Amino acid sequence: MDDVRYALDFLSHRYPGIPVILAGFSFGAYVGLRVGAVDGRVRALIGLGVPARSFNGDTLQGCTKPKLIIHGSRDEIAPYPLTARWFEQLPAPKTMIAVEGADHFFQGRLDEVQTIIASFVQTL
Repeated sequence: MDDVRYALDFLSHRYPGIPVILAGFSFGAYVGLRVGAVDGRVRALIGLGVPARSFNGDTLQGCTKPKLIIHGSRDEIAPYPLTARWFEQLPAPKTMIAVEGADHFFQGRLDEVQTIIASFVQTL
């Protein structure tokens, strides 16, 4: 988490006043969502392949920032059903998109993931 905070410090000094959308994949999603939920410099959060079991019941309560969760329906590392249950407990605003048939690494589906992220960012 300190690495994420350091990166936010660097970005905010280098590009003052520019809002940040914090995105992470797998463990990076876990770390990024936790830090971004409480850091005022972060405007929105994106998590891909979120390992919901790592949150140990933490559902980012109090985080009213827009959240996008993208998850493969056949994720073998972070099972989709666990992430879907965790997602239901997140406070709004939130969106979860299942990439049908995708594994944890979204192999062969990265163009689709890119389109989902671009659409989300355009709504902010």
